[in-house]
Amino acid sequence: MEQWAILSGIEGNLVAYEALLDDIRRQRDSVAELYVLGDVVGLKGDNRAVVQRLQSPRTGELEPQVCIGWWEEQCFNLYLLGGLPDAPELIAQEGADTAQHLFESVSRESVEWMRSLHFGFHELDCLLIHGSTVGYADELTPDMPAIQLCDRLIRADAKNLFCGRSGLAFECWIEPSDLCSTIVTLEGTQAPKEQGRSPRRVVGVGNVGRILGQATYTLYNPANNHITFKTVKYGKAKGFALQGSQSQHGHESPDIRASR
Repeated sequence: MEQWAILSGIEGNLVAYEALLDDIRRQRDSVAELYVLGDVVGLKGDNRAVVQRLQSPRTGELEPQVCIGWWEEQCFNLYLLGGLPDAPELIAQEGADTAQHLFESVSRESVEWMRSLHFGFHELDCLLIHGSTVGYADELTPDMPAIQLCDRLIRADAKNLFCGRSGLAFECWIEPSDLCSTIVTLEGTQAPKEQGRSPRRVVGVGNVGRILGQATYTLYNPANNHITFKTVKYGKAKGFALQGSQSQHGHESPDIRASR
């Protein structure tokens, strides 16, 4: 089975995204699916150009499968199309001037397109999502207590949870002995119930556009469950000039799309 390329956090950085696409084309093992786990827009770069690039892949390129991220949710709120009008979370975190800048850099047409995106993707035994099923802002990291990671895995009902909110590239394995639950009734506490016999893991897929000159993403092979973290370094000699890449090998929403 061919690989998946999984990324998050373009954040308006079209140069970084182009460098990443070039790196995908250079892979020895072909890539069959391209997943973008939200935060395609951000505070820097050209948000309109990134949206247009995602909407219109070039001949021979993979069709990017895109889900909603935290920055997209803030755009919904700024355009009074979300659950929190005027984006109070964004203003509290970044300030009113920043919120105004985001509003001006993302057109209503782009927002309408982003509203059509999925909350996440459920493919094979994998959930691919920006934060978690708890919400877009749910930031999973390697330092999160094991009990919380277990909770997110159980909620996801998947063996592999790929997420992008933290911007980090990491994998955390949860062994079967860690995934058990007990039920307390009037008759007392019942025996622990295992949540599955196979290990499960949370994978942070990295961030494309946040650090200038460096984009990180993840390759996943469903056939052997193998993860490869990729770092693409790029410059700006001719729009962008790929300097090279490095790799590191590692072992409830109705809008979540089920596997085909």
